[in-house]
Amino acid sequence: MTLIITIVITAVLMEGVAWWMHKYIMHGIFWNLHEDHHVRENHDSFFERNDFFFVFFSVLAITAFALWSIYGWVICLGIGIGISIYGAVYFFVHDLFIHQRVKVLRNTNNRYLKALRRGHKMHHKHLGKHDGECFGMLWVPLKYFRKEFK
Repeated sequence: MTLIITIVITAVLMEGVAWWMHKYIMHGIFWNLHEDHHVRENHDSFFERNDFFFVFFSVLAITAFALWSIYGWVICLGIGIGISIYGAVYFFVHDLFIHQRVKVLRNTNNRYLKALRRGHKMHHKHLGKHDGECFGMLWVPLKYFRKEFK
């Protein structure tokens, strides 16, 4: 039961971690890695410098798995799985659904998904590192969600 609780708590808390990292790290000290995600003409490759952040979170998950493997700490296994689940959801929602890095899931009538896409679009209207909004991935600010119910 500890394992399941740890997985769920970690996966849920990762939204807050991702929001904080996005607002204060990606739009802060590591803007040089994140900028190409906002300004498309900064790169001509399928990959972006911004993809480095996947590596960072992968290292966190791998470290948790390694600690579980070495010491048998079940909580570390749960943390590793929770981070991995959030990473998979992030890839599916952000890269496939929102940014269409692979052309799938183009159309939806789901109000939550439409609000999510609108919030992310508003985030990207700011091309600089300052004055951004909507830094999360799965949490939709009410102002975007309400627009889908009008």
